[in-house]
Amino acid sequence: MTTRHLPSTITMQCFEAAARHMSFTRAAAELSITQSAVSKQVAQLEAYLQHKLFRRVRRSLVLTPEGSLYLTEVRKILAQIEMSANTIMTYGGQSEVLRVASLPTFGARWLARQLPDFLDANPRIDLSVRDHVETFDLDQEDIDVAIFHGHGSWPNLECHKLFDEEVVAVGSPAYLARQRPSSAADLAECRLLHLSTRPDAWHRWFADQGITTDRSYHGTRFETFQMLIRTAMSGGGLALVPRFFVDAELAEGRLSLAWSHVLQGPDAYYLVHPEHLGDLSRVRRFVDHVLARAEADAPDGASR
Repeated sequence: MTTRHLPSTITMQCFEAAARHMSFTRAAAELSITQSAVSKQVAQLEAYLQHKLFRRVRRSLVLTPEGSLYLTEVRKILAQIEMSANTIMTYGGQSEVLRVASLPTFGARWLARQLPDFLDANPRIDLSVRDHVETFDLDQEDIDVAIFHGHGSWPNLECHKLFDEEVVAVGSPAYLARQRPSSAADLAECRLLHLSTRPDAWHRWFADQGITTDRSYHGTRFETFQMLIRTAMSGGGLALVPRFFVDAELAEGRLSLAWSHVLQGPDAYYLVHPEHLGDLSRVRRFVDHVLARAEADAPDGASR
């Protein structure tokens, strides 16, 4: 096996502290070592990377472009090391961490409402929840369970269907009052808002009604439904969204249906986890809870 000579943790700490204070002296005081030791560690790091990380300007330190780029990565590494150490130090068999990833809008508008009861019923399980816009490798990202949107068949994953999807066109009442569409085809003349991961959504919505338009791919694009919905509510245009994401806004009159047509999506929402984690207690408890809530709390416009 080839030996890799990587920068040590203390070397990275010296660099990060020097970059934060823009001073070897203040970095040394923080780390309780000498100024010459900090300078030596940074010099060794520069030699290893074959790039200057600092330059002196009027007796002050300034990061080079390479130093600024490396600082971002070093801070991520040190934060991960600290988080990992804290996890082990606080682990005494009394609590476990369940790592969950969710599509941002699904997480904010449905999953978050299901978490308090889970935490109450499982006081020894702590959740670490993060957002992911697209599918990813759970093992590589060190995630236990995730919410995916798609066909429901991913390699090495156990998939549990939560909801089908019914997509509707919505806009603010004020925007629709100005546009006054009298047919589905009229919507093509409106400002269309798009989700970047579903660039053909409007094309499919029009085509499902036998409408041909060269404007279905034009318009502003957003990474998340959350931003898309907020922009539509503010009068920015029309959005195609899963009905159960906007039930509350439709009921309260903050959004209105732009047209009555409902597009039945070919994909669905799934709770997934690596197959080899299926018998892990914390994973099984979470899966059972979410599936039960999906069964009992199926949003309007979605079915299992």
